[in-house]
Amino acid sequence: MQTLHHLLLVYGAWALFLCVYLESMGVPVPGESAVVLSSLLAVHGEMPLAALLAAVFLGSVLGDCTGYAIGRFGGRRLLLRHGHLVKLTPERLASLEQQFRKRGVYLVMGARFVVVLRQLNGLIAGSAGMPFHRFVAANAIGALAWTAVWGAGPYLAADVYRPLLQWWRG
Repeated sequence: MQTLHHLLLVYGAWALFLCVYLESMGVPVPGESAVVLSSLLAVHGEMPLAALLAAVFLGSVLGDCTGYAIGRFGGRRLLLRHGHLVKLTPERLASLEQQFRKRGVYLVMGARFVVVLRQLNGLIAGSAGMPFHRFVAANAIGALAWTAVWGAGPYLAADVYRPLLQWWRG
């Protein structure tokens, strides 16, 4: 966590964008932790809130779109070959692809809030053949909600918790 903290302090919203982008396209990096930490840095004036929110939203959308492209153009083979690393068996992949075909828009919007689904969301939507225009719309809505909850949430909640912490410490 100290390394992440250091990277966010030195490189700011660019480091946050890269972290969220990589996590959203399927790379196992601590994207959500970086978002929460950045929000708390913004509370202390160490990162501009507007830059934080833009980095999180754009990293989320673009990362998922990259994952979608990978899934659409050969990612199924990748998921079948390496899915065992995240306990994604061929049977589970087939089941997820079927769910994406039936309820894709809702899954894409909600997947951002579920660990592992957040990382595999674009890959699976692409491999399932979800139409790109539907994916992008659902992805943007989900990314906006996720950005609000984890990007702005801790920032806004800081004023609520500060008096509680002072009371607790006596």
